[in-house]
Amino acid sequence: MPDPVALAGATAELWSPRAHRSLLALLTPAERRRAARLVRESDRRDYVTAHVLARQCAAEVLGLPHDALTLCQYCDRCGPGDHGRPYIAEAPEIGVSLSHTRGYVCAAAGSGRIGVDAERVPEGPLDVALAGQALAPAELALVADNRALIRQWVRKEALVKRGELTLAGLRELDLSALPLDEPYAPRPLRWKDCHLLEWAAGDVLVTVIADRPARLSAAFVG
Repeated sequence: MPDPVALAGATAELWSPRAHRSLLALLTPAERRRAARLVRESDRRDYVTAHVLARQCAAEVLGLPHDALTLCQYCDRCGPGDHGRPYIAEAPEIGVSLSHTRGYVCAAAGSGRIGVDAERVPEGPLDVALAGQALAPAELALVADNRALIRQWVRKEALVKRGELTLAGLRELDLSALPLDEPYAPRPLRWKDCHLLEWAAGDVLVTVIADRPARLSAAFVG
């Protein structure tokens, strides 16, 4: 099976009013209901675009058309529905993950477990409350601003989505060995048996974590 694939981009560059109806048609009834419940139109666009990108990532890995794939979600507490771990109904053996944050969307798919997270860096001084919630003591000693804080946050969120970490255990995981300098291009890293791919898009930081090295491909919708 090909290496994991990631797709990402600004929602405004990927979504268009003309394509909106055809994109909605790709979604399952559960996804459309979840999108309809979102209050802000911008949030609905992010949601729809990210869910389409997840299908396209899986399609590239599987060598199938993306409109032949069904993206489902499963919650360990609630069962199948419109939230929880995403998976491809036609190929549940591959990992798939997605994320969106105020106008930026990303997704990834590949063999084995995979997780992706994207977050915007908040303005202002270091968010001490979030740092205390998310960082191990050794990380706290290294993180001086919100950009470094969010870099560690997206790494841990990606691990949560892989099923290796829980939100309650964020402070117990020490990622201080990973670099905090800014990558000027998508950067591959290793941590234990995981492969990381990281990049920045302005104030958005993204991390993909997979069993094998992932590649960032050109994003499109439609």
